[in-house]
Amino acid sequence: MDITADQTLFESEREYIEFLDESDYYKNRINQMITNESCRLIININDLRRENPKRTEELIANSFAEILACQRALKRCVQNINPEYAKNNMDFFIGFEGSFGALHVSPRTLSSNLLGHMVCVEGIVTKTSVVRPKVACSVHYCPATKKTIERRYADMSSLDAFPSSGAYPTKDESGNLLETEYGLSTYQDHQKITIQEMPETAPAGQLPRSVDILMDNDLVDSCKAGDRIQVIGQFRCLPGKKNGYTSASFRTAVIANNIQLFNRQSEPSFSDKDISVMRLVSKRHDVVDLLARSLAPSIYGYHYIKQAILYLLLGGVERILPNGSRIRGDINILLLGDPSVAKSQFLRFVLHVAHLAIPTTGRGSSGVGLTAAVTTDHETGERQLEAGAMVLADRGIVCIDEFDKMSDIDRTAIHEVMEQGRVTIAKAGIQAQLNARCSVLGAANPVYGRYDQYKTPMENIGLQDSLLSRFDLLFLVLDKADPESDRGVAEHVLQAHQYRAPGEQDGEAMPLQDNTVHLATCNLDPNSANNAAADARNNETDGQVFEDRGGFIRGRGTRNT
Repeated sequence: MDITADQTLFESEREYIEFLDESDYYKNRINQMITNESCRLIININDLRRENPKRTEELIANSFAEILACQRALKRCVQNINPEYAKNNMDFFIGFEGSFGALHVSPRTLSSNLLGHMVCVEGIVTKTSVVRPKVACSVHYCPATKKTIERRYADMSSLDAFPSSGAYPTKDESGNLLETEYGLSTYQDHQKITIQEMPETAPAGQLPRSVDILMDNDLVDSCKAGDRIQVIGQFRCLPGKKNGYTSASFRTAVIANNIQLFNRQSEPSFSDKDISVMRLVSKRHDVVDLLARSLAPSIYGYHYIKQAILYLLLGGVERILPNGSRIRGDINILLLGDPSVAKSQFLRFVLHVAHLAIPTTGRGSSGVGLTAAVTTDHETGERQLEAGAMVLADRGIVCIDEFDKMSDIDRTAIHEVMEQGRVTIAKAGIQAQLNARCSVLGAANPVYGRYDQYKTPMENIGLQDSLLSRFDLLFLVLDKADPESDRGVAEHVLQAHQYRAPGEQDGEAMPLQDNTVHLATCNLDPNSANNAAADARNNETDGQVFEDRGGFIRGRGTRNT
């Protein structure tokens, strides 16, 4: 069986050598790797699929043996090109990129039938551990025999089929004592991170799933908490021990061979029809009012608040001055007023519309939960950094309901985030700065439950001046006893429940269809506004005004990084 396995490994290695030697592109990549003094070559799996489909199928189904053969082939190629560089570097590594089809999964869709396969997982980094050295080869000297022995180590995350014990040998076969030569032993960097499925893709009402990622050598410190990454690696189960015995339940992890950070500045793709519709809308003189009316048309009135939320969704322009100073482009808004005036409904609408929005409440949030926390890994006891809501919402929006219910200590923790757009951590020996460039939309009630007109605004608000100065817009939403206003609200509610049309309030609103990623109208002719309700009833549309997770919202191309 061992001879057959060795022959299979040799044949696989030979085919990988032919693939690398016959491709001028990968020859140049290997030369570039040697010039940069690197040890990892990235191969596009689409190229391998075109040249050798059989090897690609084996690579995906039996990734550990195939990657071992591919890494040996890479070392042979490096030896042929630069023998001196291959002699100085013992190990070379392979990473993959490209299209993985059905194996392009999320932490929620990882299942037991994918164990042993190469998968492509996307998510947001929530935890990062400290980089620790892992022994790869130990050297021991025996004073009695004047001999030196070495021992190699392999764990469950290595490519070897049988992991070895992690204990250092203290005696040789004859019982002579051994001395460990730490200077001659070799180690490799090791780090564990945890990625969580992205908030905008997680099912509503369910807890997000996460998976551990194991990184070695040059992949460590390639990402930080809050980054959105794509990980290509082998999905493997790791046995856990309980009371000295191996448990029947296994924990799973992805052993990474390549990590790619998402480029958030990429422009959304538009069809010719989309561009023509946007050009027609841009020629209207009331385009801002039209977009404002399209924001939460089920809410009566509050036109200025809708305009402000529109500006918050689109975002400002971040400026980096020549002297290194940063002027934030994120807009912060606070809605403060009486109960039952649709403050929370505005927050729910933003959560439904924005490309990236994370909800939280004042009573259920703490300062470290909003920014970042230093936690302890229960398995290894190591300290690791866990990102909070504002770090996870980088380049997005954080909606904080019941903002007044937060304690003063917790509110103080978000001062730096709202102004500087970053979180600085100096705890438990960990010093880090995390990006938290997000807008804050808060809703709060006055100090006395309802707004007291006989007291000053500062006495009603009850928030610190240092915190209020970080809000660009502050709206007082009052529930006034006005018969005309109440009659208008009643008529609006009745009309909304009766027709459910896009133009359910005075003026024209813009519904977004499910197949668009921009703001659009069903009918651009202002004279045909009266027919909008009838057309909507005939087509049985749901009257959704914005597409969920539209790429146009929070315009990603408007910022400088």
